Amino acid sequence: MTTPSNPTTGDASWFVHDRFGLFIHWGLYSLASRGEWVKYHARMTDADYQRYFDHFEPDLYDPTVWASEARDAGMKYAVVTTKHHDGFCLWDTALSDYKATNTPWGRDVLRPMVEAFRAQGLKIGFYHSLVDWHHPQFPLDGLYPRHDDLAFRAREQGRDIALYRQYLHGQVRELLTGFGEVNILWFDFSYSERDYGWARGKGRDAWGGDDLTAMARALQPGILINDRLDVGWSDAGDFFTPQQYQLPIRLTWDGEPVVWELCHPLRKTWGYVRDDLDWISVDMLVRLLVDTVSKGGNLLLNVGPTPRGAFDRHSIERLRGIGAWMRRHSRAIYGCTASAFTPPPDCRYTQNGQRLYLHLFAWPIGHVHLPGLANRVEYAQLLSDGSEIKTMVLDPEGPAERKAFVIMPDMPPDTLTLELPLQKPDAAVPVIELFLK
Repeated sequence: MTTPSNPTTGDASWFVHDRFGLFIHWGLYSLASRGEWVKYHARMTDADYQRYFDHFEPDLYDPTVWASEARDAGMKYAVVTTKHHDGFCLWDTALSDYKATNTPWGRDVLRPMVEAFRAQGLKIGFYHSLVDWHHPQFPLDGLYPRHDDLAFRAREQGRDIALYRQYLHGQVRELLTGFGEVNILWFDFSYSERDYGWARGKGRDAWGGDDLTAMARALQPGILINDRLDVGWSDAGDFFTPQQYQLPIRLTWDGEPVVWELCHPLRKTWGYVRDDLDWISVDMLVRLLVDTVSKGGNLLLNVGPTPRGAFDRHSIERLRGIGAWMRRHSRAIYGCTASAFTPPPDCRYTQNGQRLYLHLFAWPIGHVHLPGLANRVEYAQLLSDGSEIKTMVLDPEGPAERKAFVIMPDMPPDTLTLELPLQKPDAAVPVIELFLK
């Protein structure tokens, strides 16, 4: 498989091969159990939010368990929130006291996580928020938790974005020099197009995006940087990051396919929310992975650990369900991308060289018909167990075919027909592996 020819700077070959990663949203907001934006939505002051800092004590935290669950699910890389919008840092940063080492837990939680995932063979990515609701020099705007507190706004008018920018760059430098090789830098987010009347949103100039990108590439030459710095895709971004949205077609730039990654939680929320029970089923998650790869993309699937530092049972059930499917079908994902062939209804194709994978979202009775593949396939098998699938090219004028398919409509002459078992295989999405001539 070749890497799409978009204007990337980092080497994305491993990225488009591995296809499947773990996103982790974890921080003080987990204690509130109302999502990572709780400080904003509840209009909390720093004093209100302090109770979560004072009670951060993840006594069940064992990153080796997290890493094992990710590996067994078939994930090949992990991206963790080093700092979210609330400004809380998971590592022992020298630039702030607002960090895990100053909580009752008293320990760096990022470093053991990085070591655990690396030990399981996963690559490492750092999510880092460009927004910071705790830093005293981060200027207020419409996305600040206390933006509608007029007295507070008036009192804080003197905040200096240049001082915050220095802090932002310093922390990124720490992350890229203190943890060994970092494979992904996942910034979040820019909103310079927003105008609140009394304040503008922030983007490229506020973050010093060009200098930040240059520094990251100098410190980690092989790093992949996402597209949320507002510096212009052709200048810096290595991959696009659509969020919680299943793309209808393959993503392109100027008519050429690009490297992209869909990030999606296991339910509607990212950080831990105890009362959100709207979980996505294993079958739907497998379909989401297949659909994404069939359009040339990666899937970054999110888990929000509990305040005590564990993956909850619903997350574990889903990771293990995906892992059960991946153990028998991973070669239809790893190294695969979109195919030039058009699949039949309720199906998706992924392709790796001369191997074409037919993913059946709905199991048909008896046969499935594949336009464009007559005389193109030398062998077909059910991927789950390697059993042969018979192939045929039907002649609509032949007497045998007319007897067997009395009301069979005319099909394109280049259609290949697969003869399927009546019983659907025990898999969320059955896959037929087609060996092309």
